[in-house]
Amino acid sequence: MNTAAALPGPAAPVAPPGASTASTAPAGSARALVLALAWLGLAGCASVAPDAPAAIAGRLTLQVAAHQGEPARGFNASFDLVGDGRAGELRLSTPLGPQIARARWAPGEATIETADGVSRHADLDTLARHAFGEPVPLQALPDWLRGRPWPGAPNRARDDGEAGFEQLGWTIGLARQAEGFVVAARRAAPAATLRVRLLER
Repeated sequence: MNTAAALPGPAAPVAPPGASTASTAPAGSARALVLALAWLGLAGCASVAPDAPAAIAGRLTLQVAAHQGEPARGFNASFDLVGDGRAGELRLSTPLGPQIARARWAPGEATIETADGVSRHADLDTLARHAFGEPVPLQALPDWLRGRPWPGAPNRARDDGEAGFEQLGWTIGLARQAEGFVVAARRAAPAATLRVRLLER
């Protein structure tokens, strides 16, 4: 997987009953972008709190296995993340540098802006269901990328004894955290793997 453009666009997931309707629904490769945005804990559009965690930046590669007629999906991009799962901002850019998306979040709102328009949601759960057609642990991801469990749910040590932990049905790998690598994997269908290479600021 060399560039995001080389990846086939996934079929549009069906939003479950009760999910809010976005003002502009992304399609094709843009939907893969929304998928990647969701994995980094997106929500609303207020300013980042002054006491928010330090910004982090890096490269990410997301792979979701084929499931129930949906094709396998993949995406890669550079990112800058400020804040945490409660409030902050995320910018995604292509490997060559141009920005391709921006997300801002705060309690009660979720906004993703791409070249296809703006998608707005009431909260993280609604955003996840719209992007994935299923719930995903968006609030936990900023903590996972910083190498720690999310404080909002129980966690345990990995069964295989490797560095990391298990939380919310995901296995977080921290064996190479000192080198800037973090891996989050879900075995339950659809299987998914997020690989992140963090860069020094």
